[in-house]
Parts: sequence; structure tokens; C-alpha cells
Amino acid sequence: MTIKRMDHVGVVVDDLEAATAFFLELGMELVGKGPAEGRWVDRIAGLDGVRIEVAFMRTPDGHGQVELTKFHNPVATTAEPNAPANTLGLRRIMFTVEDIEDVVARLRTHGAELVGEVSQYEDSYRLCYVRGPEGIIIALSQELG
Repeated sequence: MTIKRMDHVGVVVDDLEAATAFFLELGMELVGKGPAEGRWVDRIAGLDGVRIEVAFMRTPDGHGQVELTKFHNPVATTAEPNAPANTLGLRRIMFTVEDIEDVVARLRTHGAELVGEVSQYEDSYRLCYVRGPEGIIIALSQELG
């Protein structure tokens, strides 16, 4: 076996507080937050003078994490904020939820919008994409039955 497990997904954001609130509303838990800087961070990122603040969010089952990172130095470069779902690169993170309509409604209070619409796949799942702060796209899946 080459890997032991997937530890977390990293997302670069400009508004760390808004992104943290979004993932808290989704049901994730804030498990750590703080600054990081120094030569070790520079070497990992391949940049000089890195100064960041990170927030680690964990799923309720304790198995998945999202690392939200705000770059204070060097300032983060921007990508197309509302890139379509078929843009190359990491585009979304999928979460399984109990009540997709409730989650979408709660996320809308944080400015989130449906990318398309809530759709049903056969008799198995209800699915949708939601665009949150910083243009982050999450996918929601509700198992039926």
C-alpha cells in the first residue's frame, strides 16, 4: 500500500472568518486555528517569507478534515472566483448529509448559492453543488431509503 489515508483537503481563502463560519454551519468542528511562518513553511510552500493563518475543520465522524488557509504574505493570487464545475483542477469537496434541503437553507444564510439545482440520481441519492465564500464549491449528497 502506498498511502495510509487521506488526511485533509487544503483550501486557500481570503476571508478566513467567513469560510470558517460556512464550514461550521455545514456541521464541521473547528479543531485548531493559528498562525504559521518560518523557513519550514517556506520550504513546504516553495515561497519565501510565508506568513499564514490556518483553521482546521473536522467532520463529525472524525475522519475528514478541511484546512482553510489565509495567506498574509505573500498575498494569495486569485483564480477565477466563479469558475464552472468543469474547470481543471480541484473543484469540489463532497459531503454526505442527512437533509440536503435543510443544509442548503442554512448555508444560504452565509451567502451560499446552488450552482445548478438539487437533483435525484435514480432511487439512491439527492445531490447538488453549492458555491460558498471564496467561490468554494462543495457537493452535497443525501442517501435515499
